Amino acid sequence: MLRRSALKDPRREHAGFRARAWTGYALILLALAGLLTRFVWLQVVQHEEFVTRANANRIRLVYLPPPRGLIYDRNGVLLADNVPAYRLEVVPERVPHMQAMLQQLAQVVPLSAEDLRRFRDELAQHRPFQSVPLRLKLSDDEIARFAVNQWRFPGVAVVPYLMRNYPQGKLFAHVLGYVGRIDESEQARLDPELYAGTLQIGKSGIERQYENLLHGKPGYELVEVNVDQRPLRVLERVPPTPGRNLYLSIDARLQKAGEAAFAGRPGAAVAIDPRNGQVLALISVPSYDPNLFVSGISDADYRALLDDPDKPLLNRALRGLYPPGSTVKPFLALGGLELGLRTPQDTVDSTGEFYIPGQKRGYRDDQRGGVGRVAMVQAIEQSVNTYFYRLALDMGINRLAAWMGKFGFGRPTGIDLPAEASGVLPSPAWKRATFHEPWYLGETVIAGIGQGYWVVTPLQLAHALATLADHGVAHAPRLLLAEQSGMGAPRVPTPPAAAAPSLVTRAPDWDTVVQGMLGVVNGEKGTERGLGQGFPYPIAGKTGTAERYSRTTSAYDTHLTNEQLAERHRALFECFTPAEDPRIAVVVVLEHGAWGGSAAAPIARKILDAWARERGLPDTPLTEAPPG
Repeated sequence: MLRRSALKDPRREHAGFRARAWTGYALILLALAGLLTRFVWLQVVQHEEFVTRANANRIRLVYLPPPRGLIYDRNGVLLADNVPAYRLEVVPERVPHMQAMLQQLAQVVPLSAEDLRRFRDELAQHRPFQSVPLRLKLSDDEIARFAVNQWRFPGVAVVPYLMRNYPQGKLFAHVLGYVGRIDESEQARLDPELYAGTLQIGKSGIERQYENLLHGKPGYELVEVNVDQRPLRVLERVPPTPGRNLYLSIDARLQKAGEAAFAGRPGAAVAIDPRNGQVLALISVPSYDPNLFVSGISDADYRALLDDPDKPLLNRALRGLYPPGSTVKPFLALGGLELGLRTPQDTVDSTGEFYIPGQKRGYRDDQRGGVGRVAMVQAIEQSVNTYFYRLALDMGINRLAAWMGKFGFGRPTGIDLPAEASGVLPSPAWKRATFHEPWYLGETVIAGIGQGYWVVTPLQLAHALATLADHGVAHAPRLLLAEQSGMGAPRVPTPPAAAAPSLVTRAPDWDTVVQGMLGVVNGEKGTERGLGQGFPYPIAGKTGTAERYSRTTSAYDTHLTNEQLAERHRALFECFTPAEDPRIAVVVVLEHGAWGGSAAAPIARKILDAWARERGLPDTPLTEAPPG
């Protein structure tokens, strides 16, 4: 007999089936709701993000760095341009094994230790999806070898770019400066949008001073790529805005003539138009090739520049510090007249030595036995130390420093170049602050002939001379003459503020000083007589010979040769022309020169000859070296 429990219960089975079915339906509906919710989340809420990610896989943003503005001289001679070149770039996130890739790539395209070091430094400054330059300035052969092997190196590409080039080489290195790779500190302070895709920035000179004008504004391309990241087409392109072209006041012909006249001897020269402060030449010898720095200078080349005893990296015109010597005498003479301490007729007896009243130490003239009684014009013409010893003593160091400070001594001129030196205009206050010592009368005496603590830069001296030449009106030295946007006409920048009132209150005072300076070049006893021979305009000048170290005795060195004297002296010469209406003022400093007249003045004459030739005047060069 079967048990009751073994019999089927249809009602019970049906109820269980219904329960399981509803449970299944609920789970299906729950799954569908979850799927729908996820779908809405992905397709609606996160739509922008995933579209961006999808496009990032399909579309590559390529920044287009702006072409750097060109630089010209005042006559349109090209000083800095851009030339096409190619570089290797790496996108880090597309390289699975960076070290292995670099080792393999080095077998195809040579990679120096410096290339690898720079690459690793720049990796830290870029995001993984940004291209990082690995090797600049590839040769045609290197480009061809990489093209054959490119399939082996995903994430590595050859990219065209414009490389800065300085066609004049060394001639304008200290004016233009150079561009170089953006370093970590610069990267931190630069606007990332403005410098997107840009590898280089102005490091010195005009390139640095006017970086904001030369740089321009970057553009971009949206490039569609395939799964291998190979470009298929350009979806959108916004071209970059080129930087502005700059026209400088520098005259390449004067610069070249002056640089050649140095014949490699260390020194500097500056030429300024005294009517407006435009710098016509700014020469520092020796110089260096700025093209070495554009793609990253090698350690060997940089070490060679640093170890060169003639210091080619030093901008002597802007940062060289030299005793001015007798070149300060015309300024001091004008001060004596303007301050009422002298008249043109006042005389001093030059006996060979000058003594401060009550002291036994003598301060000597350059000529043994002196030159006799001289007034101001003769004192400038013959560079009579005794006259200026007496004048400095009567003026006193405080009035002397205050007067010379009006010509810009002791402070930067304000030229539109970075890192200008200040020089030293000595005074009791300066000495106390520097050495914590009192001032002595003897120091006032030697300040009257540009010796002692006094040091100037060639640019500073040229600025002072230009101020004197323009009848005491000072114009800040300027290099930027005009700027040009695209193909438009060059635009002259807003002129600087009006110059200060003239330092010359009485025209005869200026005439007296210039008469003395004319005598230097044209007088029978002038220290640079003969320099103006054959020149179409009258030249007013002044020689200077500054001792590089103090004498150990008061004896005259009559036995020394010019070569030996050149080791002891710095030779200086300053001049302007036409004397009655100056249009160019020139200062030359030669670090090793026997005398200012025989060594430095011929260099100034070469610059003046080039200036005269530009104006269609007869080419009448100096036929022989003037006596010094």
